[in-house]
Amino acid sequence: MSQRIRVMLTEGPEGTPESWDVKSLESEPRVRILLGNRYEHFEFAHCYMKSGRESLPVYRWSYRTYIAE
Repeated sequence: MSQRIRVMLTEGPEGTPESWDVKSLESEPRVRILLGNRYEHFEFAHCYMKSGRESLPVYRWSYRTYIAE
């Protein structure tokens, strides 16, 4: 089983989780999170944020798309 990396999600709308797991920064420079009837998109901001004793990569909110019906 491969180890995942915890990242911080910032500047997202209300209801967005504070953190998320990715396979790697290289393979997932962008993430898409389903919230209700839409996807919130985040991109690696090339910076890190202190969380407890560790520094986590920051993914900043970039845009939203809606699910087609």
